[in-house]
Amino acid sequence: MTGKKILVIDDAEFILESTSTLLKFEGYNVFTAPEGLSGIEIAFTNKPDLILCDISMPGMDGYGVLEKLRKNQTTANIPFIFLTAYTEKANMRAGMERGTDDYLVKPYSRNELIAAIDAQWNKFSRIEKHVQEKVEEVGRSVTYALPHEFRTVLNQVVGSAKYLSNTSEEIKPGEIRELADDIISSAQRLMKITENFLAYVKVESLAANPQLRIKLREFRTDEPSAMVFDICSQVADKYHRLQDLVPTRLADQIAIEISTENFHKIIDELFDNAFKFSVKSTKVLLETWVENNYFYFSITDNGRGMSVEQISNIGALMQFERSLYEQQGIGLGLAIAKRLVELHDGSFKIDSREGFGTKVTFRLHSNAI
Repeated sequence: MTGKKILVIDDAEFILESTSTLLKFEGYNVFTAPEGLSGIEIAFTNKPDLILCDISMPGMDGYGVLEKLRKNQTTANIPFIFLTAYTEKANMRAGMERGTDDYLVKPYSRNELIAAIDAQWNKFSRIEKHVQEKVEEVGRSVTYALPHEFRTVLNQVVGSAKYLSNTSEEIKPGEIRELADDIISSAQRLMKITENFLAYVKVESLAANPQLRIKLREFRTDEPSAMVFDICSQVADKYHRLQDLVPTRLADQIAIEISTENFHKIIDELFDNAFKFSVKSTKVLLETWVENNYFYFSITDNGRGMSVEQISNIGALMQFERSLYEQQGIGLGLAIAKRLVELHDGSFKIDSREGFGTKVTFRLHSNAI
């Protein structure tokens, strides 16, 4: 007995009976539904391992069922096979664009049914193995890098705290304030390091799972330029450099295909690098525009710049090599931002010269509001 659960949705009673009988004989736990809405309820309640669904049904058709299930987090990744009497390529293409995994053309034989189901088990087994390998790889990298990063910052905290303890009777109020600011700054840096490691693990998990990657572009952010300006103003204020921020043009009345959370992460990392690695009173230029259904973002600083090797390392997403993260995080934040853009089918470009500054440009799919 396999123990796996399969849901069959079809308005034809003989299809439900014959298919469920075949599957039960193969050792599957089978649920059936005569139409789309009840099939969705059963899927939400019982969380099947695979769904077989007719396309042409009264009320909600198979496309509607698939759309509802893909939008729900608990059912979004369940393998989904359409049962159809249609053989036109247009219908098959429409289903594939909506996220179905396979087709079975009725009438189908026992061997065709079992082969289609086995193909899905094999497919998702490979995905799970790849995800597990990626998680283990990231875990090894974190195990290597995290202690080094944490020690660096914690040593600063401990050093400041010891100084306070050893000089508590004669230390002046101004020195106390200065040391407290150092401790706060170190704690904030430690938090940022932790957040970026967790963000990296999340990004790599997404990259390893094709189903999750498809879902990424279902999210949207309205008026991204307004969000960009708010974030860059906050970052500039943190570095006491509001006067250095120069927005040249900002596109409006658009939405982009990315979640607000992921877009915020990209913009925050790029602006933080721009201000961190450039000198006060030098300008940081911001520009957004729309072209051919793409939203473009560009940020230019006149800071220290990067070498060809550093840019190459970022592009390759090297696993926390010290050349990336010992320079106050110059690589990891950029690597996360670049990876997020690419996971949303966008493009990311870095132009930089040591001593002359850096320009980062990326684009994402956009729609008019």
